[in-house]
Amino acid sequence: MNDLPLFPLNTVLFPSGVLPLRVFEARYMDMVRDCLRDGTRFGVCLIARGNEVARKPGEAAVPEDVGCIAEILAWDMRDLGVLHIRTVGRERFRVLHSRVQANGLVRADVEMIAADAPAPVATEHRECVALLARLIAELEEKRDNADEPPEPGALDTFPFHEPYALHEAGWVANRLCEVLPVPLKAKQKLMELESGHERLAIVDTYLRQQKVL
Repeated sequence: MNDLPLFPLNTVLFPSGVLPLRVFEARYMDMVRDCLRDGTRFGVCLIARGNEVARKPGEAAVPEDVGCIAEILAWDMRDLGVLHIRTVGRERFRVLHSRVQANGLVRADVEMIAADAPAPVATEHRECVALLARLIAELEEKRDNADEPPEPGALDTFPFHEPYALHEAGWVANRLCEVLPVPLKAKQKLMELESGHERLAIVDTYLRQQKVL
């Protein structure tokens, strides 16, 4: 069992997924400061009830029971009072018990969820790999051919984090889940699935129904 600060958001973070955040509320500024100082991580959960930004002091959103650990890769403070961070998803976890601190930050006792078992992409899902590979290549080309180079010290804005694991069913499924135009609750259910192969099969079916594949 682990004690973890939580950041409830209107997004679903998947393992190995990139999540840039703009932090300005005092409770989360303090949380990020502590993580950077101590080399620790925080949990990201989809909001079940409530709002991302507190409407009154001490107010906290209610998170879903399953979330994903976020590791801070880089940070900067280009704007006074606003902290920009780039994070990547790591292990999933299940909330066992949560509590709200006086400053409104939610902390939880969590248990870690086993990572997807290594599983190669099945032959029938190879078109999903090709689709994702094209998307990554197009974004890389757009980045490399940008008219203006990024400002010195600016955070990386690329939406994927290396190493790419295009041979792994779970990794491919997670990256496609991130870009699917489906409700957040559906993404949450996909993230919670124990099998990367099952997740990819559902994604494949959806893409075929939408005539993407």
